[in-house]
Amino acid sequence: MTIFMEAILRIPEDVMEALRLPPENIEKELKKELALVLYQRGALSSGKACKLADLTRWEFEELLGQRKIKRHYTERDLEEDIEYANSSL
Repeated sequence: MTIFMEAILRIPEDVMEALRLPPENIEKELKKELALVLYQRGALSSGKACKLADLTRWEFEELLGQRKIKRHYTERDLEEDIEYANSSL
């Protein structure tokens, strides 16, 4: 069972109007930007950032590259990836 917590971010009307985005894309774009910043600061893992941005791992990795955001990849991450790859054989 998944439990959802809701956070409401209040953005001043004049700021919303100043966004150069189609109104129907604003929520998705803001979530994507928030995910990128939180990932860059180390506040979110890449998996959680993907989920927040509603992007696949590949899409998120591509976006990191476009924005020239350094990927966080530790030795422990590598060990987990190898372990996962070996368990999938």
